[in-house]
Amino acid sequence: MAKGPSQPDPRPQEETVKYEIVDGVAWVSFNRPDKRNCMSPKLNKQMLIVLEELEFRDDVQVLVLTGEGTSWSAGMDLLEYFREAEVQGLHKVREHQRQAYGWWERLRWYEKPTVAMINGWCFGGAYGPLFACDLAFCSDDAQFGLSEINWAILPGGGASKVAAELLNFRDAMYHAMMGENLTGPEAAAKGMVNESLPADKLKDRVQEVVDVLKKKDSQALRATKWAVRRVREMTYDNAEDYLIRAQEALNDFGGWETRKEATKQFLDEKTFKPGLGAFDKTKVSKD
Repeated sequence: MAKGPSQPDPRPQEETVKYEIVDGVAWVSFNRPDKRNCMSPKLNKQMLIVLEELEFRDDVQVLVLTGEGTSWSAGMDLLEYFREAEVQGLHKVREHQRQAYGWWERLRWYEKPTVAMINGWCFGGAYGPLFACDLAFCSDDAQFGLSEINWAILPGGGASKVAAELLNFRDAMYHAMMGENLTGPEAAAKGMVNESLPADKLKDRVQEVVDVLKKKDSQALRATKWAVRRVREMTYDNAEDYLIRAQEALNDFGGWETRKEATKQFLDEKTFKPGLGAFDKTKVSKD
């Protein structure tokens, strides 16, 4: 977790998060670069507002979460998120927790595909949004850390769960107990992110990924990302049953016509191969 500023951040809540929409992609940024983008109550409240504003916009197909400056996010703001809340009492602590956990949950179950573009530090509480994003890419000079043990607390706020989910058991234990950082390539090798790249190649690679995602059927993408998250905690039989029901629900959301069109393009028109790319979704009837 980040060392908080000596004084509360004076900037307006609206300035703690930035975004721009470019060709179907919402590029959303933590915007406290002078504080290594540590998450304050104002930032957490604003991020939920931004996520909800973008979620159902027709001009947004994919969301990328990154950080202004040289960090993705150094975790929770120690002064504003912790110390000031603890002085005011348990009600304020719970309020701050709900604000942070609320937008992380919204991001986990987002209607659109989400990509973490980690351009620097990713520490402690930042593991929440890291896990919430569907895909994750980082720069080679990124740093991933659970430093909580170094100042006598445990990795809370879901951070321990994220480590246990993304790393194998021994690596998760070592990461949490030793307080040593992982570099970008180490994080990729251990499964915390999909890929690590030189810093000057990171955005280009993320752009390649989102361009591919934009060609997929949006309803099928949503059903797929939710399915993968749900089945992780199910038995095989329960997962099998859930996936049958999920496909039936997808059909009811218009997926049946989409599926028929894709099948026609593959079997009858022979215009695409599922293993080599996506079908032409512009030909799906909107009636």
